[in-house]
Amino acid sequence: MHRITGRAGGDSLIEMSPTDSFNDDVNGYPQHVSSSTGSLHPEQSPSPLTPDVCVETCDSLNTSLASLAQSEHSDSPQHESETLERIETLTGQWRKRAQFLKFRSRIDKQQHSKDSVFFRDGVRRIDFVLSYLDDKDGERKQERRKMYEANLVNVGLELETEDKSESDDGKTYFVKIHTPWEVLATYADVLKIKVPFKVNDIPDNSDMPMNWLSTPFRLPEHIMHPEPDYFTAPFDKSKSDFFLIDDKATFFPPSVRNRIVYYILSRCSYFKDECGDKDKKGIKRLLNNCTYTAAFPLHDCRYWTKAKDANCESERYHLHKHWARFFCFYKEQPLNLIRKYYGEKIGIYFAWLGFYTEMLLFAAIVGTLCFVYGILTFGDNEWSKEICSAEIGGNIVMCPLCDKKCGYWKLNSTCNSSWQSHLFDNVGTVFFAIFMAIWVTLFLEFWKRRQARLEYEWDLVDFEEEQQQLQLRPEYETKCTNRKLNRITQEMEPYLPITSKCARTCLSGATVLLWISLIIACIIGVIAYRLAVYAAFASIMKDNPTTNLQVVGPYITPQLATSVTASCINFVIIMILNLMYERVAVWITDMEIPKTHLEYENKLTVKMFLFQFVNYYSSCFYVAFFKGKFVGYPGNYAYMFGSSLRNEECDPGGCLIELTTQLVIVMTGKQVWGNIQEALVPWMMNWWGSRKARNHPESLYSRWEQDHDLQSFGQLGLFYEYLEMVIQFGFITLFVASFPLAPLLALINNIIEVRVDAWKLTTQFRRPVAAKAHSIGAWEEILNGMAVLSVVTNAFIVAFTSDMIPRLVYMYAYQPDGELNMKGYISNSLSSFNISVIPDVNRPDVDENPSWFNTSTIDTCRYRDYRYPSGHEKQYTHTMQFWHILAAKLAFIIIMEHVAFLVKFFVAWMIPDVPSDVRARVKRERYLVQEYLHNYEVEKLKIQLSQNVHEECNCSPMIYPCLAKHEVLSECL
Repeated sequence: MHRITGRAGGDSLIEMSPTDSFNDDVNGYPQHVSSSTGSLHPEQSPSPLTPDVCVETCDSLNTSLASLAQSEHSDSPQHESETLERIETLTGQWRKRAQFLKFRSRIDKQQHSKDSVFFRDGVRRIDFVLSYLDDKDGERKQERRKMYEANLVNVGLELETEDKSESDDGKTYFVKIHTPWEVLATYADVLKIKVPFKVNDIPDNSDMPMNWLSTPFRLPEHIMHPEPDYFTAPFDKSKSDFFLIDDKATFFPPSVRNRIVYYILSRCSYFKDECGDKDKKGIKRLLNNCTYTAAFPLHDCRYWTKAKDANCESERYHLHKHWARFFCFYKEQPLNLIRKYYGEKIGIYFAWLGFYTEMLLFAAIVGTLCFVYGILTFGDNEWSKEICSAEIGGNIVMCPLCDKKCGYWKLNSTCNSSWQSHLFDNVGTVFFAIFMAIWVTLFLEFWKRRQARLEYEWDLVDFEEEQQQLQLRPEYETKCTNRKLNRITQEMEPYLPITSKCARTCLSGATVLLWISLIIACIIGVIAYRLAVYAAFASIMKDNPTTNLQVVGPYITPQLATSVTASCINFVIIMILNLMYERVAVWITDMEIPKTHLEYENKLTVKMFLFQFVNYYSSCFYVAFFKGKFVGYPGNYAYMFGSSLRNEECDPGGCLIELTTQLVIVMTGKQVWGNIQEALVPWMMNWWGSRKARNHPESLYSRWEQDHDLQSFGQLGLFYEYLEMVIQFGFITLFVASFPLAPLLALINNIIEVRVDAWKLTTQFRRPVAAKAHSIGAWEEILNGMAVLSVVTNAFIVAFTSDMIPRLVYMYAYQPDGELNMKGYISNSLSSFNISVIPDVNRPDVDENPSWFNTSTIDTCRYRDYRYPSGHEKQYTHTMQFWHILAAKLAFIIIMEHVAFLVKFFVAWMIPDVPSDVRARVKRERYLVQEYLHNYEVEKLKIQLSQNVHEECNCSPMIYPCLAKHEVLSECL
């Protein structure tokens, strides 16, 4: 099907078919050039060519075109023959005419800049583009397209088709769509789009003291605020003169225009109305069945240089220059321009990401100071000095950490890990954990205020989800063959039987549980790897001399080697499972057949977040709360699931350093891999198209073709961006007590992330369809839940993973000299065991006994616990100090949680969700809307009554001599 539709003459629409005078030989432009180009009328001659594209025969060509335009309506074949002879001498009258029309259409196209986002008449804006491939065997597709485009024309849209011969591949047709004012006004009324009716007269008192300090971070005013500040009201077509309409062509911005067009496209049927098949509708179904290959709104002109065409907008260029370049990382984001160009939904995401990044700056500063405090107090680390001391740590023989292959070892072999642990496990850790509990509360509360301000500034107050978000999904309509009466609309609509819905939900839930079980199985596999490999490393690194027992270098120990390799393997498994489950989550969500798009997104959000929560955090939870907690003691060790693998013990320096290692590898690896995926892959995929656009900006590689070659942002594009940031938010809140530098890493990543996302949207992706959103949606509730959970996890990390509580208990209650220092802590924290009763399975073989081992001189080994020694009446049971420490840990958890939650509720109470000035502006705007509408109606009524006072109003003014004027008018009505 090759049709050219467009506006001819006045407001009439013309539809051409291949049987009308010409076929494909005329390059898709039929005889009535005015209908295809929209710029040439039969009575007019074309405008002169511009100097940039002018050919040598410019004047003669204009004369020929003018004469030909007159000859098209002449009955004399002589005039037509004379005109054709001026162009070229060829045999065959129709061949001459076809070639001339093809050449004329190309000349007319050269008159119009390739950067333009307008029809070939240079007046009507391209609001949307549909593309499809030439499929000679797709008769059904051709019929669908024909009916669909005819129905689009019937609802008032104007179409213009670019023939495949004009495309770069020679196979793709482009259907350009323009929305006239009447259609825009009608659907703006339907969608209740807010438009300006009065300039905002409230003075802006938002200037901060010493505001000049922020000057280096500001952007030009015309970039930050591309539009004046107005009071707005929902558009009413019947009251169009109430609103500030200076130019109907530019009154609705492109983002609103493409949203209206998409609203129409998603509801337009591709069958005749008399067929009665109401389910056969929507551009999504046409894309799914490959009737069309793509549907997208156009970007503005070039992004790498400002367009020469005065009719071409430069918003994309400004976004690329001031927002998408990495060297603008210290600048503020032009949120108003982002919202104007991409719509509110994408604008809200970047506003949240920018605010999150700003708040991370404070957390990063405090975390870095805590880390610096650990460095500065490096020399005051008394317990590490004792571990590294040859007199103390060198004389303490530790029990084997595994069976058979592990031997006895000296405590000073863990000297380096003890020093490293102090960098993260110090008094600053407790302070930072409490600070982050307060920070996360402030972050969420201040974001509510920022969001409320954006809701007002972007006309989202009282915004309800659009019908477009609540409409039935095409997949739901297709798969649900049953029908029932909708009590509200009184129409028959598809529905999913309750039995089928329950079965699908159960199957989906079972699939989710299966995949979560797979993650847990992988974590257990990594744990088994740690147990097995630790024994191997211990055997390889074992050295016979007493002074260098099991140490290869000053930093590498079996514990460190095991932790690093296990964390790397765990990260690889996480990324593999993540890629697999993204597809599985979409598949099982599709299987549930959600009714609306909003329901679909919510179901997918829950599944993806639940999976990634378990996938990313399960290994950290294991190291933080399970490793070293269920070990037993020599002679009565605990084994994993009854196997021969003994449960892991913590390093004498504590498990916190291992949690730090796990967190650094997983978090950093995820961020690096994510940035590579987001930046490098789209660039490689779109490099060729961008290269053609750069190298041939004035060629036939047209504006719609450039955008067609870009990647589609997709409905789930923003979903994955939110998901990535929420997972990062979990890393810096749930386990931040173990790694104070996590906010700093997140800050660096987010600075890059903002610019990478901006670069992708501006250069590598098609322009997404604008959509409204008044908040970040379900993600806000997820963030609130993680904020509450983070208080609990950090309290448990400080209490049970860190050694802060045992050290404080020792210093204040068990220091033998009664001094507030840590002397003797290491010996106090280790229990003794009689090695003569160790079972053979726990002893190294006789041939492998170290040369220093002699039962006559060494009869005990030490292990990390608080138990009575051998020979005591309560031997190997927990001492009273153990219970004191446990009580202190539980008390700390209770106190920290209550303090954090009290602060949270107090801050939430002190900081209102909506700023007072925004609340006043909302009330002011509502008042003005009512007042102005009332005055508008009164004035309109006065005019009407003055014109028809004698014909329509029969009331006598003498009856109500004392009534006010508006009361008289009311009585007349």
